[in-house]
Amino acid sequence: MIYVLGSLNMDLVAVCPYMPKEGETMNADKYYTNPGGKGANQAAAIAKLGGKVKMIGKVGSDGYGDEMIRNLASYGVDVTKVKREKGNSGVAVILVCGGDNRIILDHGANYVWTSGDVDEGLEGAGSGDILIMQLEVPMETVVYAAERAKEKGMTVILNPAPAARLPDALLSSIDMITPNETETKFITGVSPDSEVELALAVKKFYSYGIKNVIMTMGSRGSLVTYGGNIELIAAQKVKAVDTTGAGDTYVGAVACLLEEGQDVVSACRFASYASALTVTREGAAQSIPTRAEVEAFMQERKNV
Repeated sequence: MIYVLGSLNMDLVAVCPYMPKEGETMNADKYYTNPGGKGANQAAAIAKLGGKVKMIGKVGSDGYGDEMIRNLASYGVDVTKVKREKGNSGVAVILVCGGDNRIILDHGANYVWTSGDVDEGLEGAGSGDILIMQLEVPMETVVYAAERAKEKGMTVILNPAPAARLPDALLSSIDMITPNETETKFITGVSPDSEVELALAVKKFYSYGIKNVIMTMGSRGSLVTYGGNIELIAAQKVKAVDTTGAGDTYVGAVACLLEEGQDVVSACRFASYASALTVTREGAAQSIPTRAEVEAFMQERKNV
């Protein structure tokens, strides 16, 4: 079983001809809402790609909360550990332009946690299970959950987004970290712009006690470390429409295949195809492909 502890946000999306300048008002080309949040997106990705996943999270007492729960359940995510709190749900205001995006978050219910919430969410988890977390919930919640998961013998995967300083108590409980380039620079102090700097960043992660690193680098592909080895995996070239959810699809795809017993390199290759398909579609969870779609895409690329 894969457990995802993290955020659920309602995305309020405006598609713009260009990013507005300071003080500028513009007309959007399109506006829509859809359920998102890094935690919910990763849970949705796992379910859509064929994995068994349980979401541990918080929503508010507003209508957005009910909609987000229904949305996750529709993909096959176990939502029995998603709790409702008084007040508003998390909201993400997203500007999309030319396949790029800018995001502003209001945490809402995502920041209302107790240790008891974590204990309840992880009830029944044990050795062989996977816990995935991000950083859109309080850091103390992430640290506590990681420690509890390690006590249970679980594998802990951290997607360190948005970028933040990681306390030693968290670093010592992580089995795998999945940063992008910006997050890598923030955490290690090394900008991974060249092969030499990539190696230095990996060495820095090793010094923190994290031996399994998956660094996503957009069009440059991804870097994977395993057993002391480093491998670069090429990105799939596609025409990007909306990059929202691409990183979450990648993380979910990796966890899904690891839970099935596949090796990390195979999991990352699969994830590169899954995330490439995601950016060709608008939205967050609804843009994530199914397992059948990814496998068909992989076969199509092999036949070209």
